[in-house]
Amino acid sequence: MSSGKLHLDRAGLQHLYREMLRIRRFEAKCVELYQAQAIRGFLHLYDGEEAVAVGVMGALQQRDAVVATYREHGQALARGVPMDRLMAEMLGKQEGCCRGRGGSMHVFDAGRRFFGGNAIVGGGLPVAAGIALADLRLRPGAVTACFFGEGAVTEGAFHETMNLASVWQLPLLFVCENNLYAMGMPLADAEAQTAIYRKAEAYRMRSESIDGMDVVAVEAAAARAADHVRSGQGPFFLECRTYRFRAHSMFDAQGYRTREEVEAWRQRDPIERLARWMLENHQATEAQLAQAQQDVERELAAAVAFAEAGTPEPVAELERFVLMDRVPQEAGAGEAS
Repeated sequence: MSSGKLHLDRAGLQHLYREMLRIRRFEAKCVELYQAQAIRGFLHLYDGEEAVAVGVMGALQQRDAVVATYREHGQALARGVPMDRLMAEMLGKQEGCCRGRGGSMHVFDAGRRFFGGNAIVGGGLPVAAGIALADLRLRPGAVTACFFGEGAVTEGAFHETMNLASVWQLPLLFVCENNLYAMGMPLADAEAQTAIYRKAEAYRMRSESIDGMDVVAVEAAAARAADHVRSGQGPFFLECRTYRFRAHSMFDAQGYRTREEVEAWRQRDPIERLARWMLENHQATEAQLAQAQQDVERELAAAVAFAEAGTPEPVAELERFVLMDRVPQEAGAGEAS
């Protein structure tokens, strides 16, 4: 769990590298398991956007809350959800962080204040406002970080939440992961104002646009934004300009962009970019980076073994957590409603 301090020393930079690598390798393994039909349903990958999750989480504290999208494996891992429990969740096992009931799109961990992925585009925004309002009264100094894509900006819930956050001065950090295409619509074809962070001006909210492919830049900006929110100055809007290397989902043919464009963005891969910078500036050695890769592979292998050995939810518990148990009539007699 992050302490909220910037990771700008040698050990911290190597930590950022390792955390991004954990996300990349976890999801690559998920592709294999999905193709083997061990993971069912939908699968939305974060490949290329790892710097956003790792950078933002590095600026948060344990008391802060996180609301994610359905592309949330990266946020969950960066927030501290154990890889083995997350993999078990992906495989629908009881040992998963949601007993296998959430799957890929609805990861939740109350103990880490990770309040879930959300399958509805923009659906997490009003939820985040509610959490921030509660924290404003009950948990002073806590920040709620809400992740969403630029596609959510076209939803009414986005504007309603932005307005309320500003009117009520909620401790809310809006994190827009602008990957240019939403599901498959080019940004310029959907938005009159393509500088997403400028939309915050309409709500008298501080905002900033940053390179979402640079984990150090993301963490530094997120730290400034979190300090602003935590000090009671109201919400902050952070636009992270990023790019997903893989398709929107496993069923996406990607007819809306060219291979040349994807390859051009791959030259800005946040993991390779940080690795090169650390080597050139003597912040890591080839041996240290290789060791980090080996450590991640061992963790991943253990997570897969844990998940595959897990227990499927019994059919007898199908209605558990779905229907409220009936309360005997006499139990509530005489109590105020």
